[in-house]
Amino acid sequence: MKDYITIIGGGLAGCEAAYQIAKQKIKVRLYEMKPQKYSPAHSNSDLAEIVCSNSFKSNLLTNACGLLKEELRRLDSLLIRIADETSVPAGQALAVDRYVFAKRVTKEIVENPYIEMIHEEVTDIKEMLKDGIVIVATGPLTSDGLARQIQELTGQDKLSFYDAAAPILQKDSIDFSIAFYGDRYSQEKKKEETEEQWKQRLMSQESEEQSYINLPLNQEEYERFWEALVEAEVVTLHEFEKKEIFEGCMPIEIMAKRGIHTLRFGPLKPVGFDDPRTARRPYAIVQLRQDDKQASLYNMVGFQTNLKYGEQKRVFGLIPGLQKAEFVKYGVMHRNTYINSSLLLEETYRSKNIPNLYFAGQITGVEGYVESISSGLVAGLNACDDFGDGGKNHRFSEYTVIGALAKYISTPNTKFQPMNANFGILPDLHGKRIRDKKERYSKLAERSLQSLGVK
Repeated sequence: MKDYITIIGGGLAGCEAAYQIAKQKIKVRLYEMKPQKYSPAHSNSDLAEIVCSNSFKSNLLTNACGLLKEELRRLDSLLIRIADETSVPAGQALAVDRYVFAKRVTKEIVENPYIEMIHEEVTDIKEMLKDGIVIVATGPLTSDGLARQIQELTGQDKLSFYDAAAPILQKDSIDFSIAFYGDRYSQEKKKEETEEQWKQRLMSQESEEQSYINLPLNQEEYERFWEALVEAEVVTLHEFEKKEIFEGCMPIEIMAKRGIHTLRFGPLKPVGFDDPRTARRPYAIVQLRQDDKQASLYNMVGFQTNLKYGEQKRVFGLIPGLQKAEFVKYGVMHRNTYINSSLLLEETYRSKNIPNLYFAGQITGVEGYVESISSGLVAGLNACDDFGDGGKNHRFSEYTVIGALAKYISTPNTKFQPMNANFGILPDLHGKRIRDKKERYSKLAERSLQSLGVK
C-alpha cells in the first residue's frame, strides 16, 4: 500500500477530503490542473473556486441546507469554517466573499505539511489505483480525457450529461382541493358511468395509483400562466453550454414561445383527463411524477427550464394547486457530468466494484456547494478508514442530511438525477404527523443533530 492517498480535483469536495485525511496525519497528493489548464467555467488559479452564486444558502436549521451546514460544523468541516469566517451580509443566508474564501482555502491546503499539491491534469487513473487509494473529485466539468477513463473504469457507456431538469417539489405543499391522482385516460368519465360511480372510481385509484398528480387549468388560468412564462427572465448560459444543451433538449419557456397553444399539444395536453370539479376535460393539465420511494417528492413533467429560480417560483406558482408549492429543487440547465452513483457507489462514496476508488463532489450526483463539501468529508473519512485496517466505515444515519444524501446517491435508481439537500429525502417522523411545516422541520433538525452524536 502506498504511503499516501491521491485526490484528483481541488474544488470544494477535493479540498474538504484532503483536509479530513491530513487531519488524521495521513499524507495526501492533491492533483489540480489549474493553472496549467482551465475548464471553460473557471478563471481563478486558487483552489475551491466558486463560479456561480456566492451563496451557501440558508443558515436556518429549518432549512435542509442550513441543517447540513450545522452538521458539517460539528464534524469540523474546513470549508464551512472558512465560509463562516469569510461571510458577507446576506440576511439569514451564508454568503461569502468568493475571492477571499478561495484564497483562504488555498492557504490552508498548501501550507498543510501532510498535503502535497501537484498542478497537472490527470488522464490516467489506472496507474494511481495500483496499490493506492484514489478519490476522484473533478466536478461537473471533468476534462474529456479523464471522463473517458472514468467511463472505462465504471463500465458505463457514457457519463450522464445533465443538460436540463425539471423542478421538484414537496407533495405536502400541493393543494389537493384542486390536484388529483391518476394516469392519463384512467381519469376520464366513461359514458356508462354515473357521476357518483366516476367519483368513487377516482377515490379508489388514489390509494392504488399515486405515481402521478394532475393539476387542471381552465382557459383563463392557462393563458395567464403562458403569458407569464414567455415573459419571464432566464439564466444566461456560458457560451460553451449553449450549443450542447439545446441540441438535445427543449426548455419549456422556449417551447411556449412557439405559440400560445404549443404546450397544450405537448407536456400540458389535457387528453385523457377529466377535472373532478367539473367532470369535464380541462383546457390544459400539468402532471407531476413521483420522484422518491416515500412519495414525498414530485417532479414537474416536461418542465425542464432555464428560468431564474425566483421566476420559477413566481411563474409556476400561477398553476392552480401550486400557489403555495415548496420547491426542494428548481429546474436547471447547465453542463454537468456525473456518474450513475446509484449503481456504482456505496454510502461511503466508495466504488462498489473497485474498493480503493472513491468519488466525491458533484460528479457523484450531489448538487450544490454544501452538498459537495459533505460528500468530500464523507469520502475523506472513509478513505482514512480504508488506509488503516479497513475495518471501520463512517456511515452516517439516514436521519442526518449527510447520511440521507449518501443514501440517496447510493440507492439503485433507473432514473437517477442529481439532488440538493432537502427534507424530502429524510425519513418521516415515525408516528407523528405535524402539519405546521416549521414545527415539522424543527423536529427533523432536532432528530438529525441527536443522531449525529457530535456537539
